[in-house]
Amino acid sequence: MKVAILSGSVYGAAEEVARRAVEVLEGAGFEAWHKPGVALDEVLAFAPEAILVVTSTTGMGELPGNIQNLYYAIRDRFPAWSGLAGAVIALGDSSYDVFCGGGEQMRELLLELGVREALPMLRLDSSESVTPEEDAMPWLAELAQALRG
Repeated sequence: MKVAILSGSVYGAAEEVARRAVEVLEGAGFEAWHKPGVALDEVLAFAPEAILVVTSTTGMGELPGNIQNLYYAIRDRFPAWSGLAGAVIALGDSSYDVFCGGGEQMRELLLELGVREALPMLRLDSSESVTPEEDAMPWLAELAQALRG
């Protein structure tokens, strides 16, 4: 199964989680693909059978700049992803008014597209941990199991 991992990061933590996701999914026998700053056409050319979004949150609950163009392209072009498995890992800081808002935006968009949620969204709180890539490991192992069906 081909899994596209889409990421948005301000300081690199989400990219590190995405890299760890590639390792876990490839180790579980999936074809995992991640490219920071990817364009929608590149994602569509990969022809994913599942989508994993890993994104941090910035400002007042917005998506980071390096995933905003992809978000708008998906929203405007509405790719035929209905029925695909999908999941979101959201990084945020619970001391802010909007916790994991970037992840919530991506989750809502995937659901609008008809993507089937393989697992509930994972929320990683930077005020509680400095190693989100480690904190994500049990959830990523669970995701690999869920994608197997």
